[in-house]
Amino acid sequence: MSLIPVTILTGFLGSGKTTLLKRILTEAHGQKIAVIENEFGEENIDNEILVNDTQENIIQMNNGCICCSIREDLRETLQLLAAKKRKGLLDFDRVVIETTGLADPGPVAQTFFMDEEIAEQYLLDSILTLVDAKHAPTQLNDRQEARRQVGFADQIFISKSDLVAEDEVKALMHRLTHMNPRAPQKAVHFGEVALADVFDLRGFNLNAKLDIDPDFLKADEHDHGDPDHHGHNHAEGEHCDHPSHAKDGGGGHHHHHDDDVKSFVFRADKPFSPAKLEDFLGAIVNIYGPRMLRYKGVLYMEGTDRKVIFQGVHQLMGSDLGPAWADGEKKTSKMVFIGIDLPKDILTQGLEQCLI
Repeated sequence: MSLIPVTILTGFLGSGKTTLLKRILTEAHGQKIAVIENEFGEENIDNEILVNDTQENIIQMNNGCICCSIREDLRETLQLLAAKKRKGLLDFDRVVIETTGLADPGPVAQTFFMDEEIAEQYLLDSILTLVDAKHAPTQLNDRQEARRQVGFADQIFISKSDLVAEDEVKALMHRLTHMNPRAPQKAVHFGEVALADVFDLRGFNLNAKLDIDPDFLKADEHDHGDPDHHGHNHAEGEHCDHPSHAKDGGGGHHHHHDDDVKSFVFRADKPFSPAKLEDFLGAIVNIYGPRMLRYKGVLYMEGTDRKVIFQGVHQLMGSDLGPAWADGEKKTSKMVFIGIDLPKDILTQGLEQCLI
């Protein structure tokens, strides 16, 4: 049986997740989708369209979708859905998991790597993060959960952009790019997202997005030319009153936020020693794993004529042989790390020492 693709939907309260889910659950799109709701939170689809008293907590919608509230463990719910599908009791093509507004999507994503039974039945497709343009600047300043959700994203949807000025939307997008350069951003109206932008993004499929998004490199080059970017580092533990930066009249487009969720890129033209790299990454993940949100790379390794693709979430890391280097293609390694206050210098020096 082919694997069932799973999308994790995350975003702060009010960002439009419920609107998007309602649309998925009621629209005639011809796909049979099972939505799993993490059930604590202020806004719940339940109240609106899921008034029911069944023991099962699985409801079949008119358009063939299924909605399921998690009363117990996510893993048990996924096992139950897969078992019912196998026995022909339920028919669905894919799963969407909505995390609560304050959740860290990391552990949800890790379920699909750590649990063999789940990994044999499901394929994690991507993490989508909804960001509310009106309230995001405050939420990102005040809540680390909001910043983490941005760091995890494979795709960011910005809702309510029509409620704020265009330069504010640009400043927000600029800020989000610093936090996570590998997630494309789209401004959307209240959950009106084309389903093609939501599904089959293959954010976790190691071989799919081989060359880390081209824009990702632009973001990195831009860093070096942005005088504000380096001039605004805070000492460990020093507090920074973000709202004041936002009002310094700089046109809103400079990077005035020293968010703790940041990304950095490592590049090298020399090949890596596989043994050294494995040891170093293993050690780094042991120490900094909880602060490492997403990391990904295309590597030039000694001893193989193929690209090596690697990626991880928190402490879990995987790698895979990609396609062969093409004739005349410049062999280089590119890696991106997205995390909370990661020590860029330690990582950079360590990676350089793993080169041949």
